[in-house]
Amino acid sequence: MSPENTDFLYPFIDSAEHDADSLLTDLAESASAKATENSRLCRSCLETLGNDLEQVAGMIADRFRVGACLYTFGNGGSATDAASTAALFSRSPGHTGLAARCLVADQAVLTAIGNDVGYELTFSRQLIAFAQPRDIAIGYSTSGNSANVVLAFEEAKRRGLLTVGLAGYEGGHMAASDAVDHCFVVPSHSVHRIQEAQAALSYLLWESVHTKLASSRAPASAGRWQMVVGQASTEPEEAR
Repeated sequence: MSPENTDFLYPFIDSAEHDADSLLTDLAESASAKATENSRLCRSCLETLGNDLEQVAGMIADRFRVGACLYTFGNGGSATDAASTAALFSRSPGHTGLAARCLVADQAVLTAIGNDVGYELTFSRQLIAFAQPRDIAIGYSTSGNSANVVLAFEEAKRRGLLTVGLAGYEGGHMAASDAVDHCFVVPSHSVHRIQEAQAALSYLLWESVHTKLASSRAPASAGRWQMVVGQASTEPEEAR
């Protein structure tokens, strides 16, 4: 194996390494160190962002009570985080499923927009077709600079959606954008640690939303969308 393939993850792996026991020890120590850093970063984020997370959960719950739909989006690894969040809200183990749609789930839509209009509009064009003013948009980007995510927030803001961003590093364009109502920044330069912390924050946001909905006498329902992951039983006329 070429050293270039693993140096950034496991710098102790060497093409000339022949001591299996030593290698296994190094691997175990590396995994332990990463787990420790992940735990430290998650605790730090919760201490710093916990109060804001609770406030945003209340705003999201308020919108779900009046029939809102949640839209999630991101690129690459952030796309999987967006899909996981939509699945968590729409299937909600132990709770009533809520209306949630991941904007990376439909390959035909993504490739059509990317090919015919431009990749930077892959999410904003879907919001134009589907979103209503009471809805919610959650976007993910480890850098905070993904052009199609930022443009989606700008479109969502114009349409009256509640906009929530999860970014890493120093927050990038997302943290500086007036189109993002609430931006949760994970202060790390490791993409892996950022995404792990973002996943934890997303789970806690989901949990807090359901706690707030449970205290209401009028719990939210799936509203206009009857969701499975990334699909709906009924689509707006203009999206067909």
